Amino acid sequence: MSRKRKIDSECRIFNEQWTYDYFFTQYKERAVCLICQNIVSVFKEYNLRRHYETQHKDKYDCLVGDVRKNKILKLKTTLTTQQNVFVKQKQLNISSLRASFQVAKLIECTGRPFVEGEFVKECLLSVAKEMCPEKADLFSTVSLSGSTITRRIEEMGDNLHQHLQNSSKKLSYFSLALDESNNVRDSAQLLIFIRGMNDNFEVIEELAALQSIKGTTTGEDIYKKVCQTMNGLELDWAKLASVTTDGAPSMVGSKKGVLARINQEMDRHNHSHPIAIHCLIHQQALCSKSLKWDSVMKIVVSCVNFIRAHALNHRQFQEFLSELNASYEDVLYHTEVRWLSRGRVLKRLYDLLPQITAFMLSKNKEVPELNDAEWKWRLAFLTDVTEIRNSFNVQLQVVICSTM
Repeated sequence: MSRKRKIDSECRIFNEQWTYDYFFTQYKERAVCLICQNIVSVFKEYNLRRHYETQHKDKYDCLVGDVRKNKILKLKTTLTTQQNVFVKQKQLNISSLRASFQVAKLIECTGRPFVEGEFVKECLLSVAKEMCPEKADLFSTVSLSGSTITRRIEEMGDNLHQHLQNSSKKLSYFSLALDESNNVRDSAQLLIFIRGMNDNFEVIEELAALQSIKGTTTGEDIYKKVCQTMNGLELDWAKLASVTTDGAPSMVGSKKGVLARINQEMDRHNHSHPIAIHCLIHQQALCSKSLKWDSVMKIVVSCVNFIRAHALNHRQFQEFLSELNASYEDVLYHTEVRWLSRGRVLKRLYDLLPQITAFMLSKNKEVPELNDAEWKWRLAFLTDVTEIRNSFNVQLQVVICSTM
């Protein structure tokens, strides 16, 4: 016979009769006294009886029959109410925490200052007081201070990094895309994108890291940041299939470029070299710079600058368009760095060409090309070409993102 003791033989299953005899009920695998709410962890009649006889027998032993049953029912209701209060408060705390994270996410995604969380809370309280005053106190529990928003964003960033790290460990092969550029403060930033596939043919594509580079931005400097990202995500060099760059010398240099340093690392561990890919979008950007048509762009830029560079001319031109009920309210600036803007500038100027010609005449600004039929043909042709090129660029980005 088995020498192990069974729970049934020791009466460790709660007996409903104990509720009537000793004022105990079962709650989460434990016996709870309905009178004093003390907990007995083991379902043994001796423990329950001893508690009742030593603590409550003198006061409650006189209750019998329906009187005792009514008292037990009332005590059960009180205990359930108390338990629900704790559960509800816990749920409210969780909802308040989730709301705080949601606001922090919106602030981060829109690039707004973290201290705006306090302003958001003031707006929430004002709306709550007008529409649901009884819940105003609930909205006040949402913590949206600057330090709290900062902490929430850091926690979300750590969580995303941990999730990416866990996903990267399961990749069978992966590729990297590198892009180094300067921000508005001329600080060098290196974007590292990763795209990979696991054994279940599930594809992930994420921003692996945004690395700031101080000082020089040589191939060696960029390579160190790539290694730092690889080590942080615990990626295996042997699984690196390809590297996409913008074709800059620091990236594709035969001796000191990033690709050269990666190939040296591969040779050191007897791995095959990754495929080097020149970003197609960057190639298109380089080709677009050769399509300048200075005879057209020079006049376009001159007219736009005449209107936009002088505040008085700009105001008068906007009023002029408003009086004529034109389809647009203004012309666009052309930015050489943002090469896609050329198509939008040409399209806007072509659509507003009659209004611009009339405005130039009213300001005694002679631009004979605006009345030249041959120049207008060139403007129309360049407008169509750049518009098609911009549309093709958008389609190309979608294709690259889905196949990289």
